[in-house]
Amino acid sequence: MVHVAVDAEQSFQRAKSLPLAFTAGAAVGVLGGMIGLGGAEFRLPLLIGLFGFAALSAVILNKAMSLAVVLAALPARMAAVSAPELAAHWPVAANLLAGSLLGAWAGAAWAVRMRSATLYKVLAVLMVLMAAALVATHTTALGTLVLPVGVQILIGVATGFGIGVVAAIMGVAGGELLIPTIVLLFAVDIKTAGSLSLLVSLPTMLVAFARYSRDGSFAVLRANLRFVVVMAGGSVAGAVLGGVLLGVIPDLVLIPVLAAILVFSAVKLSSHGGR
Repeated sequence: MVHVAVDAEQSFQRAKSLPLAFTAGAAVGVLGGMIGLGGAEFRLPLLIGLFGFAALSAVILNKAMSLAVVLAALPARMAAVSAPELAAHWPVAANLLAGSLLGAWAGAAWAVRMRSATLYKVLAVLMVLMAAALVATHTTALGTLVLPVGVQILIGVATGFGIGVVAAIMGVAGGELLIPTIVLLFAVDIKTAGSLSLLVSLPTMLVAFARYSRDGSFAVLRANLRFVVVMAGGSVAGAVLGGVLLGVIPDLVLIPVLAAILVFSAVKLSSHGGR
């Protein structure tokens, strides 16, 4: 609760840096948009390192902004992939949601109970995981696993649970993990997988958000509402611009740079937790 009090005291100073918040959010949105994702994993270290939020507070704010970005992205995705196409794949979404909803609740519950130093280290490890997933997804050809239906369902639930945990603890939508999972496990094309990932992400994020709302740390969202709205607005605007720039920089150049940013951020978060 000490960190929440500190965040509340600093909210006035952060309110004066709203232009920086919009700019930082836009930069994150552009990075995410250029690879077809929301980019929340890049926003988290900025909330901690640039704006001085404690780990749990940063996760909660990141979750709120990720939710806003996902809601803004849904209409565009629905236009790109028709409702009947998505409806044909409802068992995929249901399979992953069976695990991700439980994982989101569990992940948020674990996050609010962790010591701050432990949470920093966990976030650092997850940042490296995201970097590895980013490289694997964008530099290798995604095949398809041929599995018996029963095994496929069990793996889908287990994988969904893990993704729900990661998304809740980092405050991200989880598309970085959901999209390759949908392609590999269910043989869905990557364009449709992107839309399905949003349909899985949205209820998963709402569950994590509901769990966080039961903790006293959730007050950081009310104390910094203007900051959140401005940074989320920047993230949405940046994501649109990033989508326009999609493919301008070759993946062989862009992906290693983004992965390096994530690893560097992980190192900084880890050292932050040791203070």
